[in-house]
Amino acid sequence: MTSDETRDGVPLTNLGQPLFDGADATKRDLVDYLDAVADRIIPALRDRPLSVLRVRPGQEPFMQKNVPKYAPSWIRTVTLWAAASNRQVSYALCDDRRTLLWFANQRAVEYHPGLIVGESATHLVLDLDPPEEDSFPRAVAAALLVRQALADDGLAGAVKTSGAKGVHVFVPVVAGIPMEDLAAATRAVAARAERLDPALATTAFIREDRGGKVFLDSTRAGGATVVAAYSPRVRPGAPVSFPVAWDDLGGVSPGDFTIHTAVEILAGADPWAASMPAPQRLPSDLIEEGDTIPVARVQAMHEGKRRARARRDAGG
Repeated sequence: MTSDETRDGVPLTNLGQPLFDGADATKRDLVDYLDAVADRIIPALRDRPLSVLRVRPGQEPFMQKNVPKYAPSWIRTVTLWAAASNRQVSYALCDDRRTLLWFANQRAVEYHPGLIVGESATHLVLDLDPPEEDSFPRAVAAALLVRQALADDGLAGAVKTSGAKGVHVFVPVVAGIPMEDLAAATRAVAARAERLDPALATTAFIREDRGGKVFLDSTRAGGATVVAAYSPRVRPGAPVSFPVAWDDLGGVSPGDFTIHTAVEILAGADPWAASMPAPQRLPSDLIEEGDTIPVARVQAMHEGKRRARARRDAGG
């Protein structure tokens, strides 16, 4: 295949093709954007098992975890057990510009790194998911609840748009925290934020139980992934997940930050690195409270089975 051009030894092809329906962008726009933010996004990806969302012409977007057999030999990988699929997965480690450019040429639009480096968790993360596309201001209000719940226990975090309709809060933690303690603390932060304004926010994992409230998703601990800061999203207009100062959060919307606008807004800065606090220890009271809160997915599974039995019994 003839390449349109080569950067850092990576052949780039079909750069004039539309990126995806509704993107209002070409593959070149994706490559140029990722190349422009390489020195910012790579630190968010380095040494982390990477899943990417790819979009190929005429196909639905698909999540790629395993590195394909045709990948260049210079791409670093790590093999981990994936409990969800019950198999070993060989993940890429996107540690440098040429790896990022290779993924861009593969039409990898979204970059979802794991929340671990080696065997150690690096962040406590809450994903704040509002009920509708146009309810971002409610996600912002919920993020401020999370910020207050963290501050009440001496913790601080950084915030970014998800690039979709919600907000992500990241709290860096010291190395070596057991995964079960991190998961417990995340549940406790979410529960405390919910108690601050139960009319706005909910920790209900089952969608039908949320009552139109912002969902405080506390399930990202452990082997989960979260879209990286500066990553584009497969959404209309090709928005990106973008760091925002806490004081500015109420004055933005997700559509402000796209692969066409983000580089100019950054103006050479790296607000994600600049806003991230130093790694913190988790207070014991958070872990202890979290240990009393059921694991959301497990609780939802049992509740789903209970409701299914009740429906069968009612029908029979």
